[in-house]
Amino acid sequence: MKKALITGITGQDGPWLAKRLLDKGYEVYGTARRNSVRNFYGLEYVGAVGKVKIIDMDLLDYSNIHDTLISVKPDEVYNLAAQSFVGASFKQPISTTLTNSLGVAYILDIIKTFLPKTKIYQASTSELFGKVVESPQNERTPFYPRSPYAISKLYSHWMMINYRESYDIFATCGILFNHESELRGKEFVTRKITQFVAKNSLGDKEVLKIGNLNIKRDWGYAKDYVEGMYLMMQSDKPDTFVLSTGVSTTIRQFTELAFSVIGKKLRWEGEDATEKGYDSETGILLVEVDPEFFRPAEVDMLCGDSKKAHEILNWHPKTTVEELSRKMVEHDIQLLNSV
Repeated sequence: MKKALITGITGQDGPWLAKRLLDKGYEVYGTARRNSVRNFYGLEYVGAVGKVKIIDMDLLDYSNIHDTLISVKPDEVYNLAAQSFVGASFKQPISTTLTNSLGVAYILDIIKTFLPKTKIYQASTSELFGKVVESPQNERTPFYPRSPYAISKLYSHWMMINYRESYDIFATCGILFNHESELRGKEFVTRKITQFVAKNSLGDKEVLKIGNLNIKRDWGYAKDYVEGMYLMMQSDKPDTFVLSTGVSTTIRQFTELAFSVIGKKLRWEGEDATEKGYDSETGILLVEVDPEFFRPAEVDMLCGDSKKAHEILNWHPKTTVEELSRKMVEHDIQLLNSV
C-alpha cells in the first residue's frame, strides 16, 4: 500500500485529493496547522473523515516537518499548504513569503537528505503569470508576478525545479489555473458570490459588494484538477504542467451565471467603480462595486493552455464554468436550508 502525505489537508483541494487517493488504495496522511478551530468539513463532505490520519505540522518549523516526514516515510508528498489568499498577501507580505517559500525549501531539503525516493508535488499557481506577456499561457510563458503571494510561489516553483535538476529527485510542479468547488473558502470571490446568491434566493435583501468586475479568470472544477495532480505524480519523470480549461470568464459573467441558477437576470448600469447590477425584472439593486476590494496591483486576465497535460497525462477538464457555478450555488442553498 502506497503512502501519501497531503499538506494543507483542510483547504479546498486537500479533501478532493484525499478521496481520490483513498479510492486508489493509498494510506493517506494529512497535515494541518494547529489553531483554535479545526475545520474538517471538506473531509466530511467527501466521506474521508476517519480515513485520513491527521498530523499537526507547521511549515515554518523545520524540526516539525522533519519529524513528520521521517515518521510517515511517504511515497508521495502533495504540498498544498500555503497562505493562498492573494488579497491577504498584500496585508501580510512577510508571513505569506515565509510560509509559501521557506516551507517548500524545508520539505525539499529533508527529502533530498533523508528520503530521496519520495516524490513531491508542488502546487504552483497561474498567478505566476501575473501581468501576462502572451495569451494563452503555457509552461513556456514568462512569469510576471503581481502580488506577494505570487512572488512567494515563484520562489517555491523555482526551488522545485532546482532540486529536480540538481539532485535528481522527483519534484513536479502543477501550474493550476483558478479552480473552485463547493469547498472553496468563503473569502474567495467565487464563493462570496455563490453564498450571496443562495441567501438572496431565500429572501435576503443585502447588496453584494464586490471588486473589479472586469477581471477575467480561467475557472475550472477542483475535483477535476486533483486528478491532474495525481496523474503528474504517476508520470515517468517529474516535470511542470499547466492545468486549465482554456476559457476565460469575467467576474461579471460569473456573477450572472450564479444568479441565473435562481432564475434571475442582471441589468448593469455605470462602469468601473460606479457599476451596479439590478434585477432586470424588479429593478432591485443586487450588486455594486466597492473600490475597497481593489488590489494595489491587479492581474487583469488569465487563460491557460494545457495542451502538454492533454498529450502527456491524458488529462482533460470535465466541468464547464456554467456547471461549476451551478454546483456551488446549489450547494450553498442546501447548506442554508440545513441550518
